Amino acid sequence: MPVAKGSTIDPARTRAAVIDAATPLLYDRGIDGVGVAELCRRLGISKETLYRHFGTKEGLVHAVLEARSDRVITWLTGAATAAGPDPADRLTAVFAALGEWYLEPTFRGCAMINAATQHYDPGIRAVTARHLDRCLALFTDIATRAGSDAPDALGRRLLLVMEGATAVAAHLGPDQVGEQASAAIAVNPRRRPDFTDRHIDPTGVRGFPLAPSAGLRPPGAPRPMRKTRGGA
Repeated sequence: MPVAKGSTIDPARTRAAVIDAATPLLYDRGIDGVGVAELCRRLGISKETLYRHFGTKEGLVHAVLEARSDRVITWLTGAATAAGPDPADRLTAVFAALGEWYLEPTFRGCAMINAATQHYDPGIRAVTARHLDRCLALFTDIATRAGSDAPDALGRRLLLVMEGATAVAAHLGPDQVGEQASAAIAVNPRRRPDFTDRHIDPTGVRGFPLAPSAGLRPPGAPRPMRKTRGGA
C-alpha cells in the first residue's frame, strides 16, 4: 500500500494494515479464489512487500486467520461477560450475538472451517484447530459455571451446535437459525434449573435441559436484530 512522501515506514503498522485489508477479501472470495498477483493489486502492495512481511501467500493467510480468531474470541467472550455471571444468560448472549452475525450481508460462514476445507495445508488446519479449542474453552467455562457433571462433554456439544448453526446459516440461509440454535440449547423457561441438582437432561448432562419446543427462547433472550442489507 502506498506510503506518503516523507513518511516513515513502520513494519508493524504495514503488516497490520495488510492483514486488515486482506481479511474481507479472503473471506469473501476464499483463500484459493485470489491469486498472488490479484491479491497484491487489490491490496495496493507489491509482491516484494507481501513476501517481506509474510514470506508467502500462505503466511499472509495464517496471519489473517490468527487475527480473525483473536477478534472472534474477544467478541464472543465479551458478549458472555456482558451478560453477567449467570451461565444461562451467558450462553444466551453468545448465541444471540451469533444470530446477529448470521444476518449480516457479508456473512459467509466460519472463516476457519472455510479455510481448512478450501485449502489442505497443515498450518491452516492448525490455526483452525486452535480457534476451535478457544471456542471450546469458552463453552466449557460456561458449562463449568453451570455446575455440569461433565463440562468438557457439554462444552463439545455446545461447540457442535455453534458450528452446525453457522454452517446451516451459510448454506441454507440465516432466517431464524440463531433463534433455533438458541432454542436447541435453551434452558427450559417453565423451570429454571438449579444447577446443583441431579436433573439429567436429554443430552446426558445435567444443568441444560432442552427446551420443550423449538420455538421457545430462554427467559430474557433478545430476538436477533435484523440489519439492513445495505451495511455490514
